[in-house]
Amino acid sequence: MNKYYYYTIFLVLVLVISACSSQTRTDEETEPAETEEKAQSDQQTEQASEPKPVDWAYEGETGPKHWGDLSNNFAACEEGDKQSPVNIKFSEVEGGQNLPEVQFHYEQTTPSVINNGHSIQFNLPAEESHFITMDGTKYELNQFHFHTPSEHQFNGENLPMEMHLVHQNANDELAVITLMIKEGTENKELSSIWGELPTKKMEKDIKMKESIELMELIPESSSTFYYSGSLTTPPCSESVKWIVFEKPIEMSEEQIEEFKQIFPNNNRPIQSLNKREVIKNE
Repeated sequence: MNKYYYYTIFLVLVLVISACSSQTRTDEETEPAETEEKAQSDQQTEQASEPKPVDWAYEGETGPKHWGDLSNNFAACEEGDKQSPVNIKFSEVEGGQNLPEVQFHYEQTTPSVINNGHSIQFNLPAEESHFITMDGTKYELNQFHFHTPSEHQFNGENLPMEMHLVHQNANDELAVITLMIKEGTENKELSSIWGELPTKKMEKDIKMKESIELMELIPESSSTFYYSGSLTTPPCSESVKWIVFEKPIEMSEEQIEEFKQIFPNNNRPIQSLNKREVIKNE
């Protein structure tokens, strides 16, 4: 009797241990799959929460008249009261007695280039330092790009092109040096990089083969117009310092046409000054 009793107890213990071992293996085998599924789910949730880039253009349903409706982040394009570009009427500008002098610290550089779908943009190498100083503040040059026809106007007239040199200080405040471009002789400094203009939209910039002497682009005349404005592209952020040179630089008809073949019209229409002052520094 005792012999069968102990034998029965032994069988029960064997079955219990076997069942526990099987459950443990099952848990170990299914845990990685569950973890992987959770990781994939988390990744999908994260991707879904990331804002998608908003498409905008210079014409049609995503053109300048509709920028403010395309995204909440673009609200300033419609609601802002210090928007750019503006028409600079020479007879209405104020003389500036105490304007900060802009000092240039540009050197020769080999930029990278990208067709971002809105302009041809040249990015400066991160390891280099090209900057301006204004009122004791240093603004690093990040990139320069072009618009055709010009975005700003002189006395109600557009010029063939306009060049923006975009600078940023340590507080992320922007200052844009603006060079108006008229048709004339070939611009030899720009010709070194003009032969590499990408005609199609790109995902990332590429290093150029030729260098450019940035300081050679700046007009000798220091006559400039100052005003407070905004980015001329979405999100149209305001509090941008604009410094517009009165004397245009020149480019040949061929150089201008080469750019226009890629971007026939990439300028934002003129915005209201809304009682802002444009100040001239001689």
